[in-house]
Amino acid sequence: MAIDLEVEDGGKLLVCRLSGKLEKKDYEHFGPAVAREITAQGKVRMLVDMHDFHGWTAGALWEDVKFDVKHFNHFERLAIIGDKTWEKWMASFCKPFTTASVKYFPQGHESEARAWLTAA
Repeated sequence: MAIDLEVEDGGKLLVCRLSGKLEKKDYEHFGPAVAREITAQGKVRMLVDMHDFHGWTAGALWEDVKFDVKHFNHFERLAIIGDKTWEKWMASFCKPFTTASVKYFPQGHESEARAWLTAA
């Protein structure tokens, strides 16, 4: 699976690790798992760690857009960790699709991303 999702802090923090190329089927587990935490918590914070990530197939991109629209107001903060220029661009691209505060961190700065996510 190209998406590995971990639930931390009683469901308030979702850690999503992306690798490879996402396909539509990757969202079959990811979407419902995130929706369960949103239902339980109301709003969540998410850490997205892109390591050796190669983007989306067309079907996966459509699933991602539908997910973003459905959960527009459900994220408080979104930290994106990446190692490529386009991943930093992606952090900026996400901003219109969410009411969350979005911030990019370079690879190796997960502790800083977590500190930002968990700050009051």
